[in-house]
Order: sequence, then C-alpha cells, then structure tokens
Amino acid sequence: MPPVGVMILYGILGLVSVGSAVGLLVSRSAIYSALFLVLNFLTVALLYLVLGAPFIALAQVTVYAGAIMVLFLFVIMMLGAEKLGPGSLRVRGLRVLAIVLGVVFAAEAAIFMVVRGGVQTIPVEPTLTFGAPSAVGLTLFNQYSLPFEITSVLLLAAMVGAIVLTRGDLKERQARRAMQTPRQD
Repeated sequence: MPPVGVMILYGILGLVSVGSAVGLLVSRSAIYSALFLVLNFLTVALLYLVLGAPFIALAQVTVYAGAIMVLFLFVIMMLGAEKLGPGSLRVRGLRVLAIVLGVVFAAEAAIFMVVRGGVQTIPVEPTLTFGAPSAVGLTLFNQYSLPFEITSVLLLAAMVGAIVLTRGDLKERQARRAMQTPRQD
C-alpha cells in the first residue's frame, strides 16, 4: 500500500483535474476554457509522475499542454471565437440531451457496480520498463504501427486543410481590399 502522503497528493490532483474539467465545460469564454484545459493537462501529467511514469508525464506536457493548446488558441484567435456572445451558439435540446446522457451513464455505472459487486482491482507487478521511452517506442512501432501511420496521415491532411482554408481566406480578403480601393486613373 502506498504511503498516505502519496494518496493525499493523488486525491488532490484528481480533484483539481476534475475541477478544471468542470471549469472547461461551464466557462463561457473560449480562452478561459482553453486555460482550464491546460490546467487539466498539467494535473494529468502530475498524476503520471505520481504513478511513476515520468516519460509519459513529459510527453503529456509537451504534446498536449504545449503543442495542442497552441493549436487550439491559434484556431480560437483565427476564427474569432472569443468575440462570440454567450447565446450565439444555442442548440435546441442540448440541455435535455445532457441530462438524459447523464442519467444513462449513472444507470450504467450503478448496474455495473451491482452486477460486478463493486470495483475489483488486480495488482500489477511493477516493472522497470513501465513508461520508459524504449518500452513506449517498441509498443508504438511494433504493435500499433498501422494506427500510428494512419494518425500521421490524418494530421498531415488536417495541416494541408488548414493551409488551404487560410490561403482561401487570405485571397478573399485581398479581393475585397482590391474592390474597396478606389482606382487611380
């Protein structure tokens, strides 16, 4: 059994992670939502550290809290989502759908707890390779090479699409400016 201090730290990090996820969902500003998401990513990385996986924690910070959040903030700024009003993106029935899904998930959890008789944990023997870069690399490129390649092609397609959309918008703005500028004859 882990020491009490580690369990307390694990509980605090879990609460901060859940709290930042709730803040992400209830925030009306896209920028604040992105900042709550950064906090969530950082607390998850700290949880990985507590669990003894420093490589995965650093990858979490580098990939998610770093690169993905820069991408999110870039998209928010590019699309002007921070200027949208609180009621500008209303979808009918979304609140009812959220309540129904919440009840369904709670019922599934209750049924799972009753049928299985609670949560059962299986102790896992700690290994020296858990979370090590060599173990992650071997697993990623041996067992999951096809999904890895598909993901890379998907990311490449997303980058090309973003460039095409941005260039199209740039050409549109240049055409509008050319039409607004009076001719010098």
